[in-house]
Amino acid sequence: MEPRQLDVPVDGGNLRVLLWGTGENIAVAVHGITASAMSWQAVARRLPADWALAAPDLRGRGHSNELPGPFGLGQHVSDVAAVLAHLGGPPVLAGHSMGAYIALLTRDAHPDLARGLILVDGGLPFPLPEGIDVDATLNATLGPAVERLTQVFADEAAYVHFWRGHPALVQQWTQDVEDYVTYDLRPAADGAGLRSRAAEDAVRADGRDIMLAPGVGAALERLEDPTPLLTAPKGMFGVPPGLQPPELVEAWQQRVPRLKPVLVPDVNHYTILFAPAGAQTVADAITGRVNWSNKAD
Repeated sequence: MEPRQLDVPVDGGNLRVLLWGTGENIAVAVHGITASAMSWQAVARRLPADWALAAPDLRGRGHSNELPGPFGLGQHVSDVAAVLAHLGGPPVLAGHSMGAYIALLTRDAHPDLARGLILVDGGLPFPLPEGIDVDATLNATLGPAVERLTQVFADEAAYVHFWRGHPALVQQWTQDVEDYVTYDLRPAADGAGLRSRAAEDAVRADGRDIMLAPGVGAALERLEDPTPLLTAPKGMFGVPPGLQPPELVEAWQQRVPRLKPVLVPDVNHYTILFAPAGAQTVADAITGRVNWSNKAD
């Protein structure tokens, strides 16, 4: 299932968007902090024939990596709103990880541009202790991901080999994962070798915004429609806890009854999009066929 390409005008240039399918029902799907539009391919392939999925490469990632700053959640909201307005419809809006925060804030700021919201393993504010050093916490959290962005690999095979050893993916390698990995590559600055397309300054700016979560709690409290929150029991390295731990999910569901948690079994932060069962659950949530009996309570 080869995606088509679309460029959408935004501040500073064009935002690259990948399109799968030709159905009249449209989903716009937003990726995570060091990811790309290709993270949504497995979900797109599981949508019914009357659906299409559009996923932007966020500013500073994928084939939008040369778009200038400023970065941060507010800029991404403006960019995603431009994609929604360009596509019309209005679409269903979904987001994974950082993309869940962006999707939530976009839906809150532009309610007429989307007809539904799906949060996938993201979207809840992280409780930070008073006086915590946000930058130090960010370095501890994003350290391995940021280190990858600085590495240069000899060729595509070397990058694939690197990713195949990732503890969250080593038992769940699929063609969709490999397509995601190879899409991320670009020539290094000196032409010797390959490196990730994700820009380190964009990742750091966005990570700090997620830690501080400006406006996220208020946006959750303003939700007007039942909103699925799909969570993984395992985190970024394939082991518990997940990035949205059950106690945090329960606290926000009690505070915001319109939030509808669904725990997706046997997946981690990556495979909730890539593994067959995870991708199917996300696709079912987008099309309104999610199984509420799997509620995370």
